[in-house]
Amino acid sequence: MIMNHFLWLLPLVFPHLSSPVILLERSDGNLFHWNHLMKGDKLVLHRSKRDWMWRQFFLSEEYTGSNYQYVGKLRSDKDRGDGTARYVLSGEGAGTIFHIDEKSGDLHATQRLDREEKASYTLQAQALNKITGLPLEPATEFIVKIHDINDNEPKFTKAVYTASVPEMSDIGTFVIEVNATDADDATYGNSAKLVYSILQGQPYFSVEPETGIVRIALSNMDREVRKEYQVVIQAKDMAGQMGGLSGTTMVNVTLTDVNDSPPRFAYSSYHLSTYESAAIGSTVGRIKASDGDEGENAEMKYRIGDGDGKEYLDIITDEITQEGIIVVKKKLDFESKRVYTVKVEVTNTHQDPNFTLLGPFLDTAIVKVTAKDVDEPPVFSRPQYVFEVNEDTPKGIAIGTITAWDPDATHYPIQYAIDQHTDPERLYHIDPKNGSITILKSLDREVEMSKSRVPVLIKVLDVNDNAPEFAMIYETFVCENVRAGQLIQTISAIDTDDPLVGHKFVFSLSSMNPNFTIFDNEDNTARILTRRSGFNRREMSVYYLPVVISDSDYPIQSSTSTLTIRVCSCDATGNIRSCSVDALLLSAGLSTGALVAILLCILILLMIVVLFSALKKQRRKEPLIISKEDVRDNVVSYNDEGGGEEDTQAFDIGTLRHPEVIESNKLRRDIIPEMLFPYHRPSPMKECADVRDFIISRLQENDTDPFAPPYDSLATYAYEGNGSIAESLSSMESSVTEGDHEYDYLSNWGPQFKKLADMYIGKDTGVAN
Repeated sequence: MIMNHFLWLLPLVFPHLSSPVILLERSDGNLFHWNHLMKGDKLVLHRSKRDWMWRQFFLSEEYTGSNYQYVGKLRSDKDRGDGTARYVLSGEGAGTIFHIDEKSGDLHATQRLDREEKASYTLQAQALNKITGLPLEPATEFIVKIHDINDNEPKFTKAVYTASVPEMSDIGTFVIEVNATDADDATYGNSAKLVYSILQGQPYFSVEPETGIVRIALSNMDREVRKEYQVVIQAKDMAGQMGGLSGTTMVNVTLTDVNDSPPRFAYSSYHLSTYESAAIGSTVGRIKASDGDEGENAEMKYRIGDGDGKEYLDIITDEITQEGIIVVKKKLDFESKRVYTVKVEVTNTHQDPNFTLLGPFLDTAIVKVTAKDVDEPPVFSRPQYVFEVNEDTPKGIAIGTITAWDPDATHYPIQYAIDQHTDPERLYHIDPKNGSITILKSLDREVEMSKSRVPVLIKVLDVNDNAPEFAMIYETFVCENVRAGQLIQTISAIDTDDPLVGHKFVFSLSSMNPNFTIFDNEDNTARILTRRSGFNRREMSVYYLPVVISDSDYPIQSSTSTLTIRVCSCDATGNIRSCSVDALLLSAGLSTGALVAILLCILILLMIVVLFSALKKQRRKEPLIISKEDVRDNVVSYNDEGGGEEDTQAFDIGTLRHPEVIESNKLRRDIIPEMLFPYHRPSPMKECADVRDFIISRLQENDTDPFAPPYDSLATYAYEGNGSIAESLSSMESSVTEGDHEYDYLSNWGPQFKKLADMYIGKDTGVAN
């Protein structure tokens, strides 16, 4: 099977052969050799059949043309060109990626190929007789290799590298090695050949182009000047040539500390002061030197070199704060010396011999302590006085004199007095000004010798009978987004006991806790740490952590204190935003406005229920009027005499018929009006006493009833007139008492009753005539 169209005829002469041999080579590398026979002057060539040696096809990746990419041409020797041969392709990608023309044997790639996905394809080609379907020759296998192009940029194994190197390191000191890879073919061209370079970080650092090793490029890099550096490294393919693809990474370099900075005082001299009465060992003041190093390289120690105050002052080092504490070594005296001067030296505890050339790791400062005066008590001239006196010495005789002086610079006057506890019998007297002692009573040696006194001092010693407890009430919070091992609280303890060697507390948990742990700092404090990450307030908003605190005295005392830990919502930096229940509701989707609206709705519903209950209770009251035939007929009078009979107010007659609906024992709140009409005659008809008594009793009840009609309303009933100031206007009893009526008072009722007065007054006049 022929792979390409062109054949190259290469006539070669081989000297060792008896006759020349002609080799034919096609562009695909397949060779034919032709033997020849010499028949006279004619050269007869004979073709010798040999097996095919297939080369590989090569195809470029990422083809962007609009047509199918041409791969090559396959042709069989048995193809006579009459159209009876049919070419068939099988193997990887046959029919999908690769397509062969059945007639011509042209092979094309139908898809865009990527070498990084698949570098080669193995295919089989065969020529068949189109009519019989039989193979013209056995199938032949060949390989299509994908040629690489530079279509992948280098990628580093890490986006950010972290490295550290000691400060003051020499040039060329190893820092870190970065690595990048390129997906292109490293065996073909320079597509995967990488070169490293530094884009940011010069002149402090450099990188080796081939290995990616980062090294120190500048000497004497001081951490105290700059601690952290960001270095950007680039990896570029095509051996760094123009047009190559590149990738970058970041290297964060931190300079670690070495002891290259000596301690230094901020001032050359310090001035302190204390009272002359300061106790030995008491603190006068603190001074501190600064050291740019950190950790153990910054640890310092202080000592007093020389000075006139060296005998009176001392200095100790606070290992926690790295301060020098000036203390009183010997009692100060303002009167004898007012200023005490010492020279203080400070040095590093841990020194590095590699940096001793940078200078002396020692500094000095002058400390002056001024003693302040205090009002000191007088001082006797002798520690003890002994006076001898005979027992028969008369009263009032001086037996000796006491002298004392004031040590203060002001020299205040001194007054003398006898301690009455030492002279309970009042035998002696001392002059307050000159200190002379005289006898007040007769002395008897025999009586005095029979008495003796001795002071007794009782000192109560401490026993370890109190257990330590928390030094304060701690409010501990833990964030929902906390990480494992994060510090959330530092606790300490107190003990009311006073051991000789000082307190030493031990902190522990009463049992294993899955959420929190404790770390004893061995300085009477402990740290509370989280054992896990991620807390949820909805699952548990408060945790209780029992902490056991023990002392080191004998007998050992211990107590269990509970630490309350609340779960809170925090921001990304750890600041607490909210720990309340409202915050939980808000996180569930309820805003503050929604909560207020809900509460208002509940309040309105309660008010509606109360209102309906009150209305329902009021409706259950029995009405005053039961029958529709109840008559309301009121005569209302006003001070302005207006309205007359047309100005009426209704009054329910049911009040008389149903007195049980009226509440008793209540005082009326209205005002009794003045009487408008004079009383003219007594009530008629004694035979109606039962009705009159009934109305009088009802009238008394209404006078004390605050809900009864007012007094300016006149209620009329079946029997009228009794109890009414205007008497009855009815004619029911006119047949009995008509002759006894006098109607002159009707003229005083005003113009509204003028017609009525004319009728009755005129009638009486006519009768009289």
